[in-house]
Amino acid sequence: MLDRIKKVALWLLVTGIIWCIILATLIWRYGTHDHATRSDCIIVLGAAVQDTNPSPVFEERIRHGIDLYHAGYAPKLLFTGGIGEGQKHSESSVGRSVAIQHGIPARDILIEERSRTTLQNLTEAAAVMQKHGLKSAIVVSDPLHMKRAMMMAGGLEIAAVSSPTPTTRYRSLRTRLGFLIRELYFLHHYLVTGD
Repeated sequence: MLDRIKKVALWLLVTGIIWCIILATLIWRYGTHDHATRSDCIIVLGAAVQDTNPSPVFEERIRHGIDLYHAGYAPKLLFTGGIGEGQKHSESSVGRSVAIQHGIPARDILIEERSRTTLQNLTEAAAVMQKHGLKSAIVVSDPLHMKRAMMMAGGLEIAAVSSPTPTTRYRSLRTRLGFLIRELYFLHHYLVTGD
C-alpha cells in the first residue's frame, strides 16, 4: 500500500513538473510575438511609479505605447493604474504626463485611476473603452506578462491583440526566470479563482 502511494505521489509530481514546463514555455513563447494591428486604442498596463516618475518597467511600457501611437496603430492611448501604496500620483496620470512630454496631444490620452492589479487594469480599461465607443485595443506590457494579460482580456471580452515591449528591464536570465516563476503562480491563481 505504501509503495502504491509513493508511486502515485511520484506520478503526480512528475505530471506537475511537466505541466509547469509546458506552461512556462507557452508564456515565454507568447511574449516573443508582436500581434499589433490597427485598433481603436492602445492599452498600456500600469506598473509602479516613484513620485512623478515611472519605474523602469513602466517606462518601457509607456515608451512602447507611444511608439505604437506614433506609428499609427491607434488614435488613442489608454493608460491604466491607480495610486500605489505610499504614492501621491496614479500610475496612469504619470503615464499621461510622459506621453504629453513626448508630443502626444492630451485629447488622445485616456486614463483610469482605480485599478491596482492586472485584472482591474483591464476591467477599468474595458469600461473606459465602452464609455468612449472604442471597440478594439492593443494591449502593451512586458513579454512574460502578455499571456496572462491576454487571457484576462479575453475573459472580459475585450477585442484585443498583444504587443509586448521590445525592450525590458528583465534582461538577465536570473531576472527573467524570476518573472516567469511569478507569472506561473499568478496564471494558476487566475485559472483557479478567476481573479
